[in-house]
Formats: sequence, C-alpha cells, structure tokens
Amino acid sequence: MAEENFDSVEDTPVEAFDVNYSCLRCGTTVSNTELSRLPEIKCICGFRVFTKVRPPVVKTIKAI
Repeated sequence: MAEENFDSVEDTPVEAFDVNYSCLRCGTTVSNTELSRLPEIKCICGFRVFTKVRPPVVKTIKAI
C-alpha cells in the first residue's frame, strides 16, 4: 500500500514554450532552454539583465 503507481502522471505531455530573451547590453538572443542549462543566468558578455523578445504582432481589441 505504500507504493503508488504514478505512471499516468509521467505520461502526460508537458507543453514546452521556447521563450527567447535578449541581452540588454549586447543584444545577443538566447533561448530559455539554453539559459536553464547554465549554472547562472549570465550572457556571454557578462551582463545579467535580459529582456523578453516579443513577436511583432499587434493585438487589436474592440472597445466596449
């Protein structure tokens, strides 16, 4: 009874979003998976501030 079967939890697909970040100093684009592999969040130039690269799509919302 102490053992429980969690196979169904592991079989569920995990949605992985590939988010791109850009260094604020040099502008190097780095993906989220590349940043997670590194021991610390740092650009190749040594700067630690990143901005999220957003797609150039403009959303228009109809006013009420």
